Amino acid sequence: MADFPSLGLEEIEVKIDTGAFTSSIHCADIKEISGKLHCKFLDETHPLYNHKELIFDHYEMTVIKSSNGISETRYQIVLTMIFGKKTYDVELTLSDRAEMKFPVLLGRKFLQQGKFIVDVSKINRLRKKTAKTNEKEETENGDSLGQSETVLNTEN
Repeated sequence: MADFPSLGLEEIEVKIDTGAFTSSIHCADIKEISGKLHCKFLDETHPLYNHKELIFDHYEMTVIKSSNGISETRYQIVLTMIFGKKTYDVELTLSDRAEMKFPVLLGRKFLQQGKFIVDVSKINRLRKKTAKTNEKEETENGDSLGQSETVLNTEN
């Protein structure tokens, strides 16, 4: 899960993809008007998605090559993302991920920035401590999550 404060989005599901170089976020209605990028971040399954149009002054175009070798030009923005207990600036390409399970995909470029270790034998192990009690949250099966058990640990 990740938070995107500038979008007003919290606890957004993310997929770690070590096979992808770039990261992407689901959005639609992408258009460039008078030198500004307009788009909507949406996913009807998430209660915080509100179909509100967001406008970006700073963006660029980038070419993404898929695993099957097809190149696609996409808009790219930089957003602040809270991931675990840390805040990162992440470059995200804008993509229609409506058919995908996760609205955000985090690729190697982001993972290298944070010096993450990915343990593919575990899932959904990165959790925040609750703010009020400072207690560790539990997984769905009741296991307590300690820092040494997280899938994604930063090496500091």
